[in-house]
Amino acid sequence: MSKLPETGFLRLPQIIGNPKAVPPVPALIPIGRTAWWCGIKSGIYPAGFKLSPGVTVWKVEDIRKLIASV
Repeated sequence: MSKLPETGFLRLPQIIGNPKAVPPVPALIPIGRTAWWCGIKSGIYPAGFKLSPGVTVWKVEDIRKLIASV
């Protein structure tokens, strides 16, 4: 697992990974983009915060809790 900062925000590729990035970004939660958004809609995954129309972020603390609950 990648080392997470204590506080801050993560964008979606940092959570679900991006194998096409250089270097590849490993997944913290190995699911697809569509499954992630469906999980948010159903309450399984934490909701993010919109920084701008094309940028959503999630609190590191919320992602840590999600990983610990699995």
